[in-house]
Amino acid sequence: MADLEIHNLHVSVGDKPILKGLDLTVNAGEVHALMGPNGSGKSTLANVIMGNPAFEVTEGQIVFRGEDITEAEPDERARMGLFMAFQYPVAIPGVTVTKYLRTVINSHRQQRGESEISLKDFRRTVEEAMTLTNVPKAFAARYLNDGFSGGEKKRLEMLQLALQRPAVAVLDETDSGLDIDALNVVAGAVNAISEQSGMGVLIITHYQRILHMVKPDRVSIMFEGRVVQEGGPELVEQLESEGYGWVKELAGAGA
Repeated sequence: MADLEIHNLHVSVGDKPILKGLDLTVNAGEVHALMGPNGSGKSTLANVIMGNPAFEVTEGQIVFRGEDITEAEPDERARMGLFMAFQYPVAIPGVTVTKYLRTVINSHRQQRGESEISLKDFRRTVEEAMTLTNVPKAFAARYLNDGFSGGEKKRLEMLQLALQRPAVAVLDETDSGLDIDALNVVAGAVNAISEQSGMGVLIITHYQRILHMVKPDRVSIMFEGRVVQEGGPELVEQLESEGYGWVKELAGAGA
């Protein structure tokens, strides 16, 4: 059984249908790349997986580790072991990175019936995660994403990922707007955390460059709200050489 299973998912915003019968799975320890042109519904899917109330599920089911979470609240999904790295992380002035990270860790510990983490253990854990993800220690004293560059925001999300060790991580356009140095840091962090924890990863992107650094086991291609093709890493190479024109033809033939 896959850790994350999505069955016949239909999603609307207002009266506009966006996802139209989407099926997708993410297995434990697997890197699954979800690709598609802009407007195909990729980010909508990421938001729906995490329970964003702005999107209405009109049909279908989301199952996480054998449990139906279609109606679960976002914080409940996070405590269960789902993680989402946002395309545009928000800033929270006045809340330090240290305070935020400790709150997150203690929330997960509470879910497992454990006591709050001691200050000594917290410092050691965060320093180990910073080393693993190549995040400077100076980040700890800064306000959450306040004044951060795009690359710094994505580094901080990788630090959160290393600390939470989710069962499944959804990375929504994590490569968006990153220069090559920041992309190398992010990709290196995903690879290191995945190797250590065995988490499943759903990388959502319409570029190929991050998939040369984080090698996918499976690739799904979305178009107009549904998955129209699945395969292996060879699909990344095909998209790189041919673009999305053939995907539109494939979707039209299957309509």
